[in-house]
Amino acid sequence: MRVREHTPADWPQVWPIVRDIVRAGETFTYDPAMTEEQAHDIWVKGPPAVTAVAVIDDRVVGSANAYANRPGPGAHVSTASFMVAAEARGKGVGTALCRFVMAWAKEQGFAGMQFNAVAASNHRAIDLYRRLGFEIVGTVPGAFHHPTLGRVGLHVMYCEF
Repeated sequence: MRVREHTPADWPQVWPIVRDIVRAGETFTYDPAMTEEQAHDIWVKGPPAVTAVAVIDDRVVGSANAYANRPGPGAHVSTASFMVAAEARGKGVGTALCRFVMAWAKEQGFAGMQFNAVAASNHRAIDLYRRLGFEIVGTVPGAFHHPTLGRVGLHVMYCEF
C-alpha cells in the first residue's frame, strides 16, 4: 500500500468511497443526500490543506484530508478526516492515512491535531486514534443520530505534537 497526495485523476475512485460512507450515515455528519459535486467541494482540499489517497495495486482504497481546524487564533491546531473503502477495512489503510496526515501536520508546524466529531459508536476509529496518541477530551451526548443505534455521543479527540 502506498499513501500519496490526491490528484484530480483520483476522484472517480474516491467518490464511490465517500458516497457509500456518507449514505450509510454511520460515521460522518454529512448530509446523506449530498451530490458528487458537493462531496468533492467538501472533501478535496488544496493548499494550504492536503488531501491524500491510499492505493493498493493502482486502486484507491481510502482517502484523507487535513487542514487548520479553525482560522486565526486556532490555526495552530490541525484537523483531519478519513474514509476507507468497505473492502479495505481492517487492513491498515486507516492507520497509514492517519500517520500520513499527522506527519504532514507536524511538517507544517501545527501544534496538534483535533478531531471534532468522532461518533462514539465508531469503535474501530476510536481504537485507531488512541493507538496513535489521541485521547477523548470531551463528548457531546446524543449529538449524532446513528441510523440503527439512535442518538450517540460525538467525541472530540486530540493529540498534541
